[in-house]
Amino acid sequence: MRRALALAKEAGEAGEIPVGAVLVKDNQLVAGGFNQPIRRHDPAAHAEILTLREAGAALGNYRLIDTTLYVTLEPCMMCAGALIHSRIKRLVFGAAEPKTGAAGSFIDLLTLPRLNHYMDVTGGVLEEECSALLSDFFRRRRAEKKALKRQRAENGSDSAS
Repeated sequence: MRRALALAKEAGEAGEIPVGAVLVKDNQLVAGGFNQPIRRHDPAAHAEILTLREAGAALGNYRLIDTTLYVTLEPCMMCAGALIHSRIKRLVFGAAEPKTGAAGSFIDLLTLPRLNHYMDVTGGVLEEECSALLSDFFRRRRAEKKALKRQRAENGSDSAS
């Protein structure tokens, strides 16, 4: 999870929502990634999706059997679906996501009774650090928007004088 947090920090520094993920098999790091939908102009470029893509290429298989995905934020519905299809064995996440979390916070797609694959899910790992990283990012973003709005208002009044 510490490596996923480091990747999440990279995302935040790049102006992306700070979410990071790593995939491990046999106690070895297989792949890692962080959110990049803005940079890539790709709504599917979530940390989990990028990590699954890299892992599939590294392992030579789209089925990621006997792997564990560590991610700093509870996966959304899109990512939860990809986790099911990839057949990972275990999901470990940091912060819960009450607005869009699909591993139990908003909805639990991972335990629907008619699915053909289930995984072990553990949430709340390094939760405070993961949550703080996200909170700090959005606090800074709101402050930047407020400052920009204030600057535009001041510039608009200066041009009227």
